Amino acid sequence: MLKRKDPPTSAAGTTKKKETDKSTVQSYLTSWVKPTVETPTDKTSVTLDSLAAGLDDNTKKLLKLEADTMNKEWLLALKAEFKKNYFLELKKFLATDAKSFKIFPPAEDIYSWSRFTPVSKVKVVILGQDPYHNEGQAHGLCFSVRHGVAPPPSLINIYKGIKTDIPTFRVPKHGCLENWAKNGVLLLNASLTVRAHAASSHSKHGWEEFTDAVVNYLSERKSGLVFMLWGGHAQKKGKRIDKRKHLVLNAVHPSPLSARGGFFECRHWSQANAYLKSLGKETINWDCLVDDNNDVGNLDIEQMPLEEKDDGVLETVSADDENAVEQVPTEEDQAVMQETASNDAVEQVAVN
Repeated sequence: MLKRKDPPTSAAGTTKKKETDKSTVQSYLTSWVKPTVETPTDKTSVTLDSLAAGLDDNTKKLLKLEADTMNKEWLLALKAEFKKNYFLELKKFLATDAKSFKIFPPAEDIYSWSRFTPVSKVKVVILGQDPYHNEGQAHGLCFSVRHGVAPPPSLINIYKGIKTDIPTFRVPKHGCLENWAKNGVLLLNASLTVRAHAASSHSKHGWEEFTDAVVNYLSERKSGLVFMLWGGHAQKKGKRIDKRKHLVLNAVHPSPLSARGGFFECRHWSQANAYLKSLGKETINWDCLVDDNNDVGNLDIEQMPLEEKDDGVLETVSADDENAVEQVPTEEDQAVMQETASNDAVEQVAVN
């Protein structure tokens, strides 16, 4: 049985920032580094005034991050969400939380998924849970870490799954998935922020409703997408996807807590490309993580057992099951997957 290492906590149970003069604390939501990634599709003007029309000035400021850092296609697609009560309450919560706790990812990276993969470029959607919560890891793309940061166990298991599925896959030495995102793989976490060293600390504060809206929009407005849903947490969003228009692939989560329950054999990556090809769409080059500047084979995906590795990342099979310790799917995961499989079978018969 795998035991989790408890993160360092304060007396209140969560990791706090070092004491600072309140006057020097800058707002997490109004101070950031300008994103360096822009796309050719960012031509439509979406101003803060247009995004927050009808709101008072103080409330309008809550949406400055979205207006300044989110891809314009996504801004237009999700415009109705930003003025809803749940989203404004979420932004107030984040502003307050950031005064006492360090938040990941950095504010300018919360919506990096939207800039790397605009609506018009999406071909595959991979849903994660919440951002990595250790220093320097999270940068707005699920399962991805920055260059120079060791790939966490879940990502190593993803690489291993691809290698099992596509033997010619070249395993990169890094864990940065930006090139996948640039090639049409939307890497979206269900919750877009987290407190440092406190897994799932920002769940159930509104992000799930917002990312539900992302999935709803893609399901309703697009066709021929591939959704990879790993674990019960991601599969809860499966009910929002029109399976008559899209391919939905389900498997256990790649975390070492559950991966041996079938993840390595799921073959999602070749299935995704076969589906895209059948529709006349360009397939995903899963090898695009490797370029001339990246050595191949420096990351040993066969080093075992991964279950004994500890990289400081608390990975949960489901946000509702933070205490899972066995290397098998949770009962909730199994129930969701059985229901999903039954529904898929019925819908497939109907389609055929």
